[in-house]
Amino acid sequence: MKPEYRQPKLITLFLAARPKFLTASAAPVLVGSALGFAIAGTFNWPLFLLALFATMALHSGANIANDYFDHISGNDWANKNVTPFSGGRQFIQQNILSPQTTLAASLFCLALGTSLGLVILYLTRSWFILILGLIGLLGGFFYTAPPFKLGYRGVGEIAIAFLFGILPVYGSYYLQTGAIDIIPLPAACVVGVLIFLIIFVNEFPDLPADSAVNKKTIVVRLGVPAGVWIYRIAVVGTFVIMVAGVFVSRIMTWSLILYLLFGLPAAVAAINFSNVQDLSTPGPTQHRASAITIILHLIGCLALAAGFIIGKFILSQMS
Repeated sequence: MKPEYRQPKLITLFLAARPKFLTASAAPVLVGSALGFAIAGTFNWPLFLLALFATMALHSGANIANDYFDHISGNDWANKNVTPFSGGRQFIQQNILSPQTTLAASLFCLALGTSLGLVILYLTRSWFILILGLIGLLGGFFYTAPPFKLGYRGVGEIAIAFLFGILPVYGSYYLQTGAIDIIPLPAACVVGVLIFLIIFVNEFPDLPADSAVNKKTIVVRLGVPAGVWIYRIAVVGTFVIMVAGVFVSRIMTWSLILYLLFGLPAAVAAINFSNVQDLSTPGPTQHRASAITIILHLIGCLALAAGFIIGKFILSQMS
């Protein structure tokens, strides 16, 4: 056993959830909640915290479930190019956790997230929240779990964009406003594209393993050159959506400014790093595309949230 894993079992289980990547579920809740505050003028802290921890718990459960079912399919066993960002946690393959313990940990996290969701449901008595919660729970689990195995059927990237973009942004916005309207749509789409990019760029190092188990990702189906262009177009698309969002609601204006200021350098680097040569060659140059994509996601979400709050105070001063 490697020295870094000589630690209590509870810590190992915590690491199995890949806590470093839980910003992918925390960030959209922050975005939707900030927009809800900007529109409603009030902020419900209990509902925000419940939504935050419920979403992160469900995300943890989905992460661990992916390791279990990718073990069952042979995907993680076939992966000889494990990176810090892709290829699973490999705890089963390294004999650090048993498959049974991994599945149990996943179910525990999903149960925890469901319990927090039930508290939200009790407080809101909302069918909309019930529907979103069920979609989030089932979608995360069946991303790799049979019989649906969304990630293996050619729809995994779109499913993730919905589950970690549109759904949590709309849900957290609703918790603060009680409204279902078009205002969150541009922000939700930007967050959806940004998390799509993270999932998508990690498919390049996973290409040989995914091909071996017939996991029909976009990169497996279309190849690396086409994948590079899809990635680059999607990066540019986030800016297009942000600009369009200003015409939906002027509350998006400051978010656009912040995204241009801080996100543009990261986006240029992401496009530069996403080339056929680097993404086809295992090693550090392949990893850096994943790293900059995660940074771009974080910058984009923070720009949206901060922009909404700044815009709220500026618009209130003007009115």
